[in-house]
Amino acid sequence: MVNLFSRMIVGITIRMPRWFVRWISRRYVAGPTLDDAVKVMKRLEKEQACFTIDVLGEEISTLGEATFFLEEYQRVIKAIVENNLDANLSIKPTAFGLLIDKEAGMANIESLVKSAEEHDMYVRLDMEDHRVTQDTIQVVIDLHNNGITNVGCVLQGRLFRTIDDIKSVTKELGPAADYRICKGIYLESEDISYTTRAAIITATNDCIDELIVSGAYLAVASHDHPIINHTLKALELAGMGPNKEDVRTNSAKPRKNKGPGYEFQMLLGVRGPLRRKLRKDGHRTRVYIPYGEKWYEYSIRRLRENPTIATQVMKAILMPWSNRP
Repeated sequence: MVNLFSRMIVGITIRMPRWFVRWISRRYVAGPTLDDAVKVMKRLEKEQACFTIDVLGEEISTLGEATFFLEEYQRVIKAIVENNLDANLSIKPTAFGLLIDKEAGMANIESLVKSAEEHDMYVRLDMEDHRVTQDTIQVVIDLHNNGITNVGCVLQGRLFRTIDDIKSVTKELGPAADYRICKGIYLESEDISYTTRAAIITATNDCIDELIVSGAYLAVASHDHPIINHTLKALELAGMGPNKEDVRTNSAKPRKNKGPGYEFQMLLGVRGPLRRKLRKDGHRTRVYIPYGEKWYEYSIRRLRENPTIATQVMKAILMPWSNRP
């Protein structure tokens, strides 16, 4: 019933005028410009949040289009430094040409990661659909092998392969391994992924347990209470938590602007009260800040690929007091 309602809301929303979609998305997208993103971060840093910034846009049709993302992210780095923001970068590998030309895409990503490294800034490679899962992971491994370690990727709990990826990649990278784990926004087929909510949550929690054991840095990107509650219990069992040093003997020393072996991450505009509660309890909380001219495409894609977001949208509209950003 909930899924049917969500899909109905999605069907209505994607047929509405752009101004209506913009009105809804303003809660979840900082705006079309970098200045908009900076203003949002300035507001949220008063809540002791830190950030990861995403320039909206992904798969490109020509390598020339990657120039825009390289230049825009250079502007982002400059803005972070000038405004003294506690922020790092999130990028879509396909926006840098990974699906068009692997070598050229790799070179583009390496160029940006090196620029971020000059400012002790971390770069997270967002995980897109299954077509680029292995290539995205390989980019991280190759960069680390080249001595560039301020980079990690996202793993999706819903994929069958993720547990094995954690084991194999952590074996390659050792204590420098650093992942964001999420359920995954892309609706993959049942031959490569879990497809029910319960199975996806269980698989994601299993990945979190494996990440803690592996010694990797763990960024839990979820708004689901079953996942967050599981993480809190798993951290406690591992002797990890707020105001504690990471006691795992196989973990790395903390990076600048990172937590004690872990942190929680949430999307802009989603479950602000829960994020603030986690921060009040002493946990490092990072907000995913998307901005850019592609706000409409981003908003529609997220609705289409994860219709359950629609119920959160309706709740925000009808009961805004229950989910203050």
